[in-house]
Order: sequence, then structure tokens, then C-alpha cells
Amino acid sequence: MTTKNYATHHAEVTVNAPVHQVYSMFTHFNDFPKFMSFVKEVTYYDDQRSHWVADVTGRHEWDAVNEHWVPDHEVGWRSTSGLENFGKVTFEPIGTNQTRVDVYVNYNPPAGVLGDIGEKAGVGHRFEQALQNDMNHFAQMVNEAPAGALDPNSSNYLFHADSAAAKGTTTGRQNETMYNDPNVSQRMGTRPTTDQDITGTTNERLVRNDIDTGAVPMETREVNTERPPDESKGW
Repeated sequence: MTTKNYATHHAEVTVNAPVHQVYSMFTHFNDFPKFMSFVKEVTYYDDQRSHWVADVTGRHEWDAVNEHWVPDHEVGWRSTSGLENFGKVTFEPIGTNQTRVDVYVNYNPPAGVLGDIGEKAGVGHRFEQALQNDMNHFAQMVNEAPAGALDPNSSNYLFHADSAAAKGTTTGRQNETMYNDPNVSQRMGTRPTTDQDITGTTNERLVRNDIDTGAVPMETREVNTERPPDESKGW
């Protein structure tokens, strides 16, 4: 995919964990809204294709396909519909217990010429700040997980105050995956008070009524909550 007319953004963070742990924690994309703020939904069609909703110069959504996955080293993606974007995330070990994570995002600013003007007028800078903030959230999420943990649901940092889930800005589809996630249910005990507290209502009611602040309609397709396997050749 050519980078012509695409805005390019980069963020990086050093995570205090070995590269295999960091790679494994990062590739649970469906958990992003539980600790990130600008990602509102990541749901899977299958082990290669996913659906995303995020605040990228406004609220946008797209389908993506995985590309160029190398376990413990790199993941990549490109959009196939919706907001035009592509990018990659690289993982570089720093000694035995630290990993540098670099995220490169390229997108075609929406609204043509007006989008290009907005990108240069500061919209792009705000997106890059949001991207960096969410990478910092990722590092903190790993820091608050048990040593050697490979699943974000083991971290105490999920549903922190700035996360999309805590703010109630996740979509109906995302809420459905959180409601059905057995790891979250176990973590919250017999009464899912955390979900109710962070969304202002129960996840069961969110799913039934498709209550979400982003006006992204609930689809009838089955939502796959399994993350893509590490051996995938491609986000």
C-alpha cells in the first residue's frame, strides 16, 4: 500500500517485561478498550480479520486484515473497508526484562482536502498524543499484571478511569464480548459490580438494548472473542 496522502504517526514505549510476554499481552486486541482510551471496539471475524472502532480525527470504524506477523517481533495490518489505514507494531528486547514497543500508524485523513488541512492544523498531533497515551496505558497494564502473565485479564489495571470501557464509550459489540468473557466474569466474582459501575448499567442490558454512546449499530453476526493465533501471517 502506498503512503501517498497518508498521515504517518509513531509512538513508542519501554515495557518492563520480556519480549514474549509483551508480544503476547499486546496481541489480545479485543482487550484494548479495557485499558486504552481511543479504541472503542476490537472484535474478530476470524483469526485474520477484525473490526475496529476508534477516535481517529473523530469517531471512525474499519475492517482490517492481519499482515506480516512474526512472533515476538512484529505485527502488521491494513484496512479493507472503512477508514483507510495500515501500520505495524515492532517489539525489540532490551536486555532480558525490558521490551521497546514501536507503533507506526498510517491513515488517509477523512474528508479529502479538508481532512488534509485538519491533519496539518493539529488534528494529527492530537491523535499522536492519544496514541502515545494509550501505549503508556499498555505499559502500565503489563506492569500491573503478575510476572510472566500472557493475558491482559490478569492485570489489575483493566477498567482504569481513563479507559474507554470505564467511560462507557465502548460499542454494543464490544460490550457483548466483555459480558461473555469468562475471564472477566471470574475476575469480578459472583456479582459483576465493576462492569455495572463503569458503564452505568449492566452489560446484560447493554447487549440487549445496544446502548452505546457512539451510535455504532449492533450487528447480527456472531462475535468471535478469541484473539488471532501467534502463527498468523498478518492485524
